[in-house]
Amino acid sequence: MCSSRKILWSLLLLSVVEVGLGVASIVLGAVGISWVRGEHTLQQGDASPVWSGLCFLLCGMCGVLCARKRTGLIMILFSACCICGLIAGILNFQFVRALNKRPNSMQSIHLAAMTLACLGISTCTLSTWLTCRLASSEQQRMFMEREHSLHHSHEMTEKEVLDNSSNGIPQVSYNGHTSASP
Repeated sequence: MCSSRKILWSLLLLSVVEVGLGVASIVLGAVGISWVRGEHTLQQGDASPVWSGLCFLLCGMCGVLCARKRTGLIMILFSACCICGLIAGILNFQFVRALNKRPNSMQSIHLAAMTLACLGISTCTLSTWLTCRLASSEQQRMFMEREHSLHHSHEMTEKEVLDNSSNGIPQVSYNGHTSASP
């Protein structure tokens, strides 16, 4: 089983990759839009790399935040962003694939956009899985801390009971039974 530290570093690395994919997808989408405007009017899927890039970028930034602060709410936020990035990547791939079937000069941009979408989908999927692993690891850590704390408080309670039962008279213990010493 992976340690929490390995999961965190993997999550941080995937989040940085996700930020890079988001920026690359936004830039590629902006270049594609500028080329399309020169040739014909914008179609439904021309801006989809920009939107999926924004989702990938947001997902990556939330992942970096999640790697730094491992609270339950941030893990839930990051998982939700990963799912949104996954959906945006799938929609981007479908829209660009539909555009790629039409004959035009933008085949290479469409292929690059579909490649970035596939990479973004993969990193979102892996990030979601790692977040679940991290949440499980954090839950086990918190359980162990609570268990240790309860055990410690139980020991302290037993000590207080023994101290209070003596009423200032030293107690001697024989086979687990306490009696006042003469």
